[in-house]
Amino acid sequence: MANIENQKFIALDISGKNYLSWVLDVKLHLNAKKLRHTIDEDNAASNEKRTTALIFLRHHIDDGLKYEYLTVENPLELWQNLNDRFEHLKAVVLPKTLND
Repeated sequence: MANIENQKFIALDISGKNYLSWVLDVKLHLNAKKLRHTIDEDNAASNEKRTTALIFLRHHIDDGLKYEYLTVENPLELWQNLNDRFEHLKAVVLPKTLND
C-alpha cells in the first residue's frame, strides 16, 4: 500500500458538492487497491485492510468531516455515515435518472 497517504483526488467537500464524483473515485481507488470489500455490508476484511481503507477514506474527506467523524473506526461505518449525509444529492443532481 505504498503512498496510500498521498491524496489521489479532491477530498470530499463538507458541503457535499462533489459527493457523486468522490464516491466514484473512492470506489475505483479501493478496487485498484483490492480494498473495495471493506465498504461492503457483512465483509470479512482483516483489521489491517479495514485500517488501510479507513486511512484512505479519512485522507480524502474535508477536515471538518474528519473532526465530525473522529470516533468512527470502521471504514464501512464511515462510508454509511457519509452516504446517509449526502445521498440526497443524487435526487438533486440526477432527477431524471431516478424518475425513469
